[in-house]
Amino acid sequence: MHELSIVMSIIEIATTQMEGADASEIEEIELEIGALSGVEENSFEFAWKQAVRNTPLQNAVRKINHIEGLATCLDCMIDFSITQLYDACPVCGGHFLNIKKGKELKVKSLVVN
Repeated sequence: MHELSIVMSIIEIATTQMEGADASEIEEIELEIGALSGVEENSFEFAWKQAVRNTPLQNAVRKINHIEGLATCLDCMIDFSITQLYDACPVCGGHFLNIKKGKELKVKSLVVN
């Protein structure tokens, strides 16, 4: 389950930022997770609940912005929604794509106290 290692990295990032701001707690964390990032939502939720115990994130409000996939076909130059990395262009059937959105996996913001 790579979601656990993702959550552990988020905890490390948040804790480092909290300490750098000389804060004592994290009140809120905002994450961006793209549909093409490979994060399985149920596994992430389970890993989150287990990993944040006894950390500065234990009582933090968590907000997740889900980013939909968007690609440009490099054969016909049309933009289209994408749900899988290997989706074909709906116009020409091409697979030569530029993924514009959907691979995000980042801590967007923290509110510390």
